[in-house]
Amino acid sequence: MRAYILRARVLVAAFVVVLISGCSLFSPLETEMRVAVIDQLPPEGPRREPRAATLLVLPPSINPVYDTTRIAYRTRPHQVDYFSLHEWGATPAQMLLPLLAQTLENTHSFDTVVSPPYFGPYRYALRTEILELTQDFTSDPATLHLSLRVQLIDGGSNRVIASRGIYLHEPMLEKNPYAGVVAANGATALALQQIAGFVIEHVK
Repeated sequence: MRAYILRARVLVAAFVVVLISGCSLFSPLETEMRVAVIDQLPPEGPRREPRAATLLVLPPSINPVYDTTRIAYRTRPHQVDYFSLHEWGATPAQMLLPLLAQTLENTHSFDTVVSPPYFGPYRYALRTEILELTQDFTSDPATLHLSLRVQLIDGGSNRVIASRGIYLHEPMLEKNPYAGVVAANGATALALQQIAGFVIEHVK
């Protein structure tokens, strides 16, 4: 009888262990959306003697593939996918505009740095296009790709004074969406620093 009771207790204990394990194995997967932002400014940027000029920073245009709050990634060449549980708090173009304006204002090179809506006169305008913003998992380490095209425009004639492409490849510390967000912030800060130098170099 004692042996029977002992075996019964062992079976009950084993059943409880399996039940607990089953609860953990079959518990619902996490479905909460993670919202990320690009908000990193350069720690420091170029400066030049201020000039009596207004700089208009136009809203960036963007490749339609990335004109979304969905975060793009790549696991094979020639194909872009989007994370299902990670997204941007705004589109990349919407996040970049205030960062551009703040970075250029921090150079103290202009009387005023403005962005739309603005209907007054301006001497220069900055056009920016986001060509790519992708977390690339086909490389080792995984890499954040950020590509931009910038143009400095004469406000009087609407003539292109200068243009430049910026192509950055920021290594990701881990192969996960958050590491890509961190890398995107680092790459953006470096791009902003380069854009500020480009503008200062070509204004008179």
